[in-house]
Amino acid sequence: MKTTTHKWFFRHLLCFLVGTLVDSSSLPPSTLPRPVNTKVGEQVVLPCSWKSRLGEMEMELPACHIQWKNPANTVFEQLGQRKFEAPGFEGRVGVLEERLGSGDCSLIIRDVQIMDMGRYESFMVVDGAWSTKTRVFIQSVKLLVSDHKSLQTRAPGEDLVLDLHTSHSVRVIFQGRNSSDWTDLWMKDDENSQGLEKHPLREQLTIKSLKLSDEGLYKVLDEHGLAVSTVKLSVEGETPTLPPEGANSHKLPQTQDNQQPTDGASTHSFSALLLLSVLVTSFQSLHLS
Repeated sequence: MKTTTHKWFFRHLLCFLVGTLVDSSSLPPSTLPRPVNTKVGEQVVLPCSWKSRLGEMEMELPACHIQWKNPANTVFEQLGQRKFEAPGFEGRVGVLEERLGSGDCSLIIRDVQIMDMGRYESFMVVDGAWSTKTRVFIQSVKLLVSDHKSLQTRAPGEDLVLDLHTSHSVRVIFQGRNSSDWTDLWMKDDENSQGLEKHPLREQLTIKSLKLSDEGLYKVLDEHGLAVSTVKLSVEGETPTLPPEGANSHKLPQTQDNQQPTDGASTHSFSALLLLSVLVTSFQSLHLS
């Protein structure tokens, strides 16, 4: 029992001494955050290695634990079974606990949103407490989040599959090629229609049987009205039409019965008639004699 108590006391004392010697207040103000780029709806890893600041000290939980903050609030913190996730990050953030002992304290953010963009800082919190009075700064990361942009080309009658990218997409607006106005095309929880169909599992919206008038810009928005993606659609080619009733698409060649006689055939018929006329005249002359 004494050995366990001494070991517990030593771990907490070690964390306290490290926090006292390497406090975040001693960091130079010019410390630049490491940039990390991603797009809306993707998963991103904000790198963190506590060994880069604390050397080869063995991290013992719950004597020490990792805390991630943005300039205003704590984003994620876990102490044993107790876990804190900031509003708006619920179910989307976490660390790989099995890698903490080897120094990897990276924060994983799933289904990234535009509002997640900003500066994040990681700390080692000592004494196993939620208080931020004794913290060891580890690393600063600047998360840059951009929306999706693409050019699409379709022929009339084809379908356009519009990626919504995230479950936080709630609205799609449309601007025609020759228009300056934006109109609502789809809202979350809308029922499927003949021309629009939301996939039951994937974050995709299908616009069916495109027409020339469907050419223009399609913008996907999140619940804050921020752009998730912008698609510029070109509809090229003529709309296929049926030929008039009774008309043939290909002119059939004339059969031999319908062909007009050639010049050689006309000459042959004229010669036969002339010979017949001469024979008749000769016969009549002989008969009169």
